[in-house]
Amino acid sequence: MQQTRFESMIESAMNVAIGYFVAFASQLVIFPWFGIDIPISSNLAIGAWFTAISLARSYIIRRWFNARLHKAAQQLAGTA
Repeated sequence: MQQTRFESMIESAMNVAIGYFVAFASQLVIFPWFGIDIPISSNLAIGAWFTAISLARSYIIRRWFNARLHKAAQQLAGTA
């Protein structure tokens, strides 16, 4: 069954949200090891930009794969 665009967006958003929190927690631990000392607000802002980029990337890749799979299924069924 093909995923709708809205379902793709929801899946991408959930994936990115979970990734954001994992990355944020990791930054709080890893940045000090490398001498990077920035305020939490800057850390959140940087994370927000990367999250927006990641959401767009994830959505585009999901739709591209979904279209390729749909086309392959049609070809196998002889309806393309």
